[in-house]
Amino acid sequence: MTSQPTPPPVTVVGIGADGWAGLAPDGRAALTAAQVVIGGRRQLDLLPAEVTAERVGWPSPLRPAVPGLLAAQGDRRVAVLASGDPMFFGIGRTLTELLGAERLRVLPHPSAASYACARLGWALEETGTVSLVGRDLATLAGALHDGGRLLVLSADASTPAAVAGLLRERGYGPSRLRLLEQLGGPAERVLTGTADDWPHPPGDPLNLVAVECRAAPGTPRGSLVPGLCDELYENDGQLTKRQVRAVTLATLAPAPGELLWDVGGGSGSIAIEWLRAHRACQAVSIERDPVRAARIERNAAALGVPRLRVVTGPAPAALVELPRPDAVFIGGGLTAAGLLEACWAALPPGGRLVANTVTLESEALLTQWYREHGGELLRLAVAQAVPVGGFTGWRQAMPVTQWSVVKPPLRGQEGQQ
Repeated sequence: MTSQPTPPPVTVVGIGADGWAGLAPDGRAALTAAQVVIGGRRQLDLLPAEVTAERVGWPSPLRPAVPGLLAAQGDRRVAVLASGDPMFFGIGRTLTELLGAERLRVLPHPSAASYACARLGWALEETGTVSLVGRDLATLAGALHDGGRLLVLSADASTPAAVAGLLRERGYGPSRLRLLEQLGGPAERVLTGTADDWPHPPGDPLNLVAVECRAAPGTPRGSLVPGLCDELYENDGQLTKRQVRAVTLATLAPAPGELLWDVGGGSGSIAIEWLRAHRACQAVSIERDPVRAARIERNAAALGVPRLRVVTGPAPAALVELPRPDAVFIGGGLTAAGLLEACWAALPPGGRLVANTVTLESEALLTQWYREHGGELLRLAVAQAVPVGGFTGWRQAMPVTQWSVVKPPLRGQEGQQ
């Protein structure tokens, strides 16, 4: 067999608002030596005439066109221009995923976040970053915490006003905003205001917004841990209550990059808080009622995880085409024929399944599966203090039976890593 020739490497050069003047010698050398330079129009326009390579703008949509665009260059020396640090919310990640790190040589420039923190006197490692480039504005809602500091990477000149509007809607109108444009370039400027009274019209499209989060009095508190206030969810009563939700999420144990199936989504609270655990978490909420499915989407947007995928349809039929989960939560429909069997079959070895119920029929089913597969069977009971005449007494909520289990490895694989 004859080996295929190794494709030539691609050099990715980060460039800032200061353009050619701000590039290090290795970046200049890579661009001068290139036969083709690919980038956004704004970045390409920063190159001087001494860069004689053919200049190719990125197509839209970008990601599906990248392999073919690069393959079309053959053996020519290719450089890619990126804004700032290519590996910080930039094209570097896409190229790495599509081509492999071994085909890339990355020459980073200071990122907009580094410039911003230098101007503001903020510690970069203690500052949150939210990118709205190609992402839903609602993503920002999940990062709002009273007293927190955020850098919001803008999609265009309209983003700052949109950020101010979202902050007002979410009860963060008193937050101080600073708009930083053309960071590191000769046209750099900083504008200030609050979300409640943002005075500035759209300006330069190359900008980011620094937010010092301040909640207005009475704004419900968002938490970094599971168990958000029930009042934060729009619901029709089909809501896993706060205390039970906290126990359920702790048992599901989300980790970055993992996918959850939330079967019988109700109001979507389990999937939403799974996604809030880490930006790399993924979730699908399966709900047969279209009205509830629409409500799940609204809750996901309001709580900062618009990436939640909602599938409308009955389980187990609606599960057939879904990607394989790392964990499954069943909050409704346990007695549907074949549902538990389908969820169990979909889980890989080491996958987790958690099921909650308040009915005797479903409890009997969970008890049967507990006897067959092990795991842990719990009874969760919550009581709240309520007025009783002139005194105070306990009002007991319906007890919840929870079965949780980790799927064991296949027979013969017990000792394998």
